[in-house]
Amino acid sequence: MTKVDIISTVYEKVGFSKKEAMRVVETIFDIMKETLERGEKIKISGFGNFVVRKKRNRRGRNPQTGGDIEISARKIMTFKPSQVLKNELNR
Repeated sequence: MTKVDIISTVYEKVGFSKKEAMRVVETIFDIMKETLERGEKIKISGFGNFVVRKKRNRRGRNPQTGGDIEISARKIMTFKPSQVLKNELNR
């Protein structure tokens, strides 16, 4: 499912115009991005948690040469589904 698909679904199910549906979906994604950029967790009841985690520098291996390389520190986003979502997926 793409962002366009989400906008179309909101348009069909809620009854907003396509322009309003696009504005709502874009606003929700902007709020989520801003929240994650600040390092805050997003917890959506019945769906799951989005969390930004920091990874430290670490040693890695170049698969082409076999030599050691340094993998720099970075931030990653993780998603952990709620038990409700897991149960829905596995019923």
